[in-house]
Amino acid sequence: MTRYIRDMRGHGPDAPDPKWPGGAKIAVQIVLNYEEGGENCILHGDAASEAFLSEIVGAAQWPGQRHWNMESIYEYGARAGFWRLHRLFTSMSIPLTVYGVASALARSPEQVRAMQLAGWEIASHGLKWVEHKDMPEEEERAQIAEAIRLHTEVTGDRPRGWYTGRCSVNTVALAAEAGMDYISDTYADDLPYWVKIADKDQLIIPYTLDCNDMRFATPQGFNSGDQFFAYLKDSFDSLYAEGEAGQAKMLSIGLHCRLIGRPGRVMALKRFLDYAAGHEGVWFARRIDIADHWAREHPPMDSPLPSQMSREDFVAAYGGIFEHSPWIAERAWGLELGPAHDCAAGVHNALARAFRSASREERLGVLRAHPDLAGKLAAAGRLTAESTSEQAGAGLNMLTDEEREAFTGLNTAYVDKHGFPFIIAVRDHDKASIRANFERRIDNDTETEFAEACRQVERIAEFRLMDLLP
Repeated sequence: MTRYIRDMRGHGPDAPDPKWPGGAKIAVQIVLNYEEGGENCILHGDAASEAFLSEIVGAAQWPGQRHWNMESIYEYGARAGFWRLHRLFTSMSIPLTVYGVASALARSPEQVRAMQLAGWEIASHGLKWVEHKDMPEEEERAQIAEAIRLHTEVTGDRPRGWYTGRCSVNTVALAAEAGMDYISDTYADDLPYWVKIADKDQLIIPYTLDCNDMRFATPQGFNSGDQFFAYLKDSFDSLYAEGEAGQAKMLSIGLHCRLIGRPGRVMALKRFLDYAAGHEGVWFARRIDIADHWAREHPPMDSPLPSQMSREDFVAAYGGIFEHSPWIAERAWGLELGPAHDCAAGVHNALARAFRSASREERLGVLRAHPDLAGKLAAAGRLTAESTSEQAGAGLNMLTDEEREAFTGLNTAYVDKHGFPFIIAVRDHDKASIRANFERRIDNDTETEFAEACRQVERIAEFRLMDLLP
């Protein structure tokens, strides 16, 4: 067996109602990244200067040297940009989450105090604003522990949320190990979701790279404040409309003091905030508020997941989906299953693949395992529970003498001609349409009927799985 660990399904086609406070149609969550003083710099013990997210698009690191221009750009964020943004958000009483790099926070006590007086959440943005992709796991674990220690020392509170940003493949698991209430190193959804990491149910609150002022500092990005405003407005309008239609979502917005804090950009942000605040049913929230709300309203579900079942449990659960053919479930279990298969459509796809790839004789055996409609087994009460329910639901357990005689004759003639019983997904039909299809299909050639019967077997399986799984 192979198991695919990436989750390509998420909440599926019917996302849960987040039940935002007050029936809000959208949750708007704004992050202010505070990285100034935590970036790569030889003064910080780093090997080279910073090269990421500045006005110097395409900058390269300078090994062993200070990059005076780069340092001054970061300094602008702490000296001027932060205070401009602080005045804007406090004047509008809009709460923020700060992703605070611990070493940057330690070098900015006045800014930290201002964040706290404003009631902003200060989540952890790691120890230093550096790349982690090549960092050994033990070193990253140690840096996370030191980030939490320093953050707690500087702010007086242990961080409850985590976002590294320039992360490694180990980051999320290590942050979960460190006991975070939520982790945001993902861009995979418009709503929070739970993942199982080791034995822990970990809440994930996705972040954003598109509704993010970082695109002012990338080759393909925003060239003017008007472009930023238009993109935020379109994102808001799209999600707000989904909320009005009963599918409320979360809009994440990412900001940086040294980028959006420039005078030529901040007014675009203000225009958007005024626009969003002018709508009814908008919840401006900190990430920790969303985390607490989601944990309360949508706690993790500890139901067994098909992709994580043992062969024995998988076959016990789904071996009867295809009538009297547990071998289909056995083969399906051996496929590459993952989170996308932890639903009715996913298990059905796996079972159908095993059925479709079987030999003609094996598939013929599945067809022959199906009972006649309204036949002798039904009269004797010897159908499976699923078949009994399905036939009863179509009214085939309440036939007149004429109807029973007609079905008996059709069953006999069909089997004599084709060599297997007439099969139809009765939940798609009523008694009259079942009989009409029977009378029409009996005249088909056997190859046509074999193909149709196989399609109907798969449809029956789909209905049965929908009774068991979301």
